[in-house]
Amino acid sequence: MESLYLLIPLSVVLVFLIGVAFWWSVRSGQFDDMEGPAYRILMDDDRPPTEAAASQQDTPSGREGNA
Repeated sequence: MESLYLLIPLSVVLVFLIGVAFWWSVRSGQFDDMEGPAYRILMDDDRPPTEAAASQQDTPSGREGNA
């Protein structure tokens, strides 16, 4: 029974501290964009294949013009 005199106030203080930490994280924008950084790693920054194919078509082929 005597341990409850210690555990109940400690649990109330712990719940209060968790509430303050959650309130701070919401106010500072920690939960604004949860999906953006996850998809950003999947985005490819290389040249699109259409540009690479166009640059290869501009150069003359070895088969044409050689007799």
